[in-house]
Amino acid sequence: MKVCMIGLGSIGKRHLENLTRVLEKSRIEYQIDALRYNHTALPERWDNIISQQYYHIDELPDDYDIIFVTNPTSLHYDTINNTIEKTKHMFIEKPVFESITYSIDKLHLKKHSIYYVACPLRHKKIMQYIKQNIIVHEKIISARVISTSYLPSWRKEVDYRAVYSAKKALGGGVTKDLIHEWDYVVYLFGKPERVMHIKGHLSNLEIDSDDISIYMAQYPDMFVEMHLDYIGHKTERILQMFTNHKRIDADLISNTVYEYENNELTNRMEFPEEDCYINELEYFLDCIWKMQENMNTIADAYNTLKIALTEE
Repeated sequence: MKVCMIGLGSIGKRHLENLTRVLEKSRIEYQIDALRYNHTALPERWDNIISQQYYHIDELPDDYDIIFVTNPTSLHYDTINNTIEKTKHMFIEKPVFESITYSIDKLHLKKHSIYYVACPLRHKKIMQYIKQNIIVHEKIISARVISTSYLPSWRKEVDYRAVYSAKKALGGGVTKDLIHEWDYVVYLFGKPERVMHIKGHLSNLEIDSDDISIYMAQYPDMFVEMHLDYIGHKTERILQMFTNHKRIDADLISNTVYEYENNELTNRMEFPEEDCYINELEYFLDCIWKMQENMNTIADAYNTLKIALTEE
């Protein structure tokens, strides 16, 4: 298998390392190249994995099995457009684009190729349980979605002001950065009929992107509230679901589901520790090797982005 990583930031390096683990476990021989944007030396850990390094997109060969698009979001569309004939398949990091001004038709995607956009939370066992059990068997009246964390603590060895998330021009900002939440909401509940959205940069973080984003969404028979921020000093990722008879909380960090009735905890279910990024890569390769259906195409991800970028 011949692969190229376009962009080797933190998420690119994570996918690079995970990919080698999955391919070696499957006893697949591989060559992994990289398209980089600077000539700084890679740490030995990564340099030992990369076979060839390129510094301009025109230098890339045209015989890749997979290209990973893990550069800044603002470069995704042009990167896909300029490498479409250089690879059979693509893995594209979320969000798919930084705006909703693009034409997917103009990309001329190949009919039998897989263009998968990252949605790792879907690959957690707790999420599959919610999808296959709670959503099927419970009548959800309202849901509350929370994803809160403190941007400066994301990567302690890196100045938060210099990362992609802090820079609006690169596609950063909590609205797009935490599109994972809208991805799984659409995955679980479908597309809402109406979305109201406010966002802004309200904290003293030294960034020019939005640091808080709040939504109210209306479905035919339920509501969804969503709170996303970079300013929380306690990291939480929670989905709360309300029915006529109970409340169900899914903690996506501790991988635990709690059920409450009449203000009492009536059930608690823990799911095993797992690496959803490994799960996701195995799924993506199964889409290629075993013809498994692609659950998040470029069109799917673009539609989710349109919801996230609602300006009502």
